[in-house]
Amino acid sequence: MEILGLAVVVAGYLAFALVSGRIERWPVTAPMVFVAFGFLVGPGGFGVVDMAPGHEFLHIVAELTLVLVLFADAARIDLKRVREDHNLPARMLVLGLPLAIALGTGIAIAVFPDFGFWEAALLAALLAPTDAALGQAVVSNPAVPVRIRQAINIESGLNDGIALPAVLLFAALASAHGATGSDDWVSFGVLQVTLGPAVGAVVGFLGGRLIDNAAEHKWISEPYQGMAILALAGLCYLLAEAVGGNGFIAAFVGGMAFGNFIRNECDFLFEFMETEGQILMLITFLVFGLALLPEGIAGFDWAHLAYAVLSLTLIRMAPIALSLLGSGVRLPTIAFLGWFGPRGLASILFVLLILEEAEIRHAQDILSVTVLTVALSTLLHGLTAAPLATAYARAVSRMDRCEEKKPVADMPLRGGMPDTELSSNRDRQ
Repeated sequence: MEILGLAVVVAGYLAFALVSGRIERWPVTAPMVFVAFGFLVGPGGFGVVDMAPGHEFLHIVAELTLVLVLFADAARIDLKRVREDHNLPARMLVLGLPLAIALGTGIAIAVFPDFGFWEAALLAALLAPTDAALGQAVVSNPAVPVRIRQAINIESGLNDGIALPAVLLFAALASAHGATGSDDWVSFGVLQVTLGPAVGAVVGFLGGRLIDNAAEHKWISEPYQGMAILALAGLCYLLAEAVGGNGFIAAFVGGMAFGNFIRNECDFLFEFMETEGQILMLITFLVFGLALLPEGIAGFDWAHLAYAVLSLTLIRMAPIALSLLGSGVRLPTIAFLGWFGPRGLASILFVLLILEEAEIRHAQDILSVTVLTVALSTLLHGLTAAPLATAYARAVSRMDRCEEKKPVADMPLRGGMPDTELSSNRDRQ
């Protein structure tokens, strides 16, 4: 990236920061702004910044962001409270996610007859994770029942880490050099899904104990507590890679072990996702608009658009509806939860990393479909978040004795404030 291009990008961040409060009142989200900005300054627009999808900087940003997001998302979810009080996201993750991958695979085979089975499965898995940040007006609207907001937050916090092993497995099977049934593939798969989680669990557990002891003896200050947590995320990744496991799975499992065994409150985790995590997310969306969106548009095909639309509708909404049968929630809630499954950060990062590592026959088609799906999701979910949240809240207010209004525990996020307080604080901002 040349100096002038870098200056333009930095100036864009400054300009957005200066008017961010005003933009919050518009039906425009930060991801929408940065995707558009990246596209305009990149090869698809004025060409001020020239960056191809294979650029080393993109992959450094992608790997760093994915490691930190996987660790932080997993660490912030209190699994005990989820098990006790939050059956909706559990249903959506345990039943809805696998069903979405299965349905997406079948539809991909029908839409792309040249795809092999594992390529179709890879595409479905890449587009299975959701990103609540693209519908921020939904999860921050106090009129939407707390139980429903929490379901969306918990699902998006965990489904990227749950989908990741499937993405890696399908990518290995779809690779031109990964023949099904070969000894090399079996060894690779076993190491990835066993050593990675094992390293993550050990590092996360021991790291939590070390930070607990240091905090209890007042050996560590709060700012350096944050540094220690970030270092743990990196250590999970690096040690797993060093022994032949998958570093990203290790980061997710490490965050889960850390967050659910540490005894002290870790306010840094909440603050990280609101500050540093937000910055990394916006950098990723800028890179998406800058380098990936022009590539996706260049390879456009009507079949790509058809699958992208189906991915955001039928492939998402039908499995969610099936997963919620018997839960007691009503049709407006099923439709609401089904629609607000935006595709964003995880799909972008996964496709960047997979296409760099694996040699896949229809890689360009997979990239184009993923890019179109995320672009459509950024636009459609961003525009509909506020009005649909308001309409849904009105519908729920007319319901009597409904599951949607069932009291639940405070937001099951470690280091965060209760959900109601969080919502009111955001409203004041």
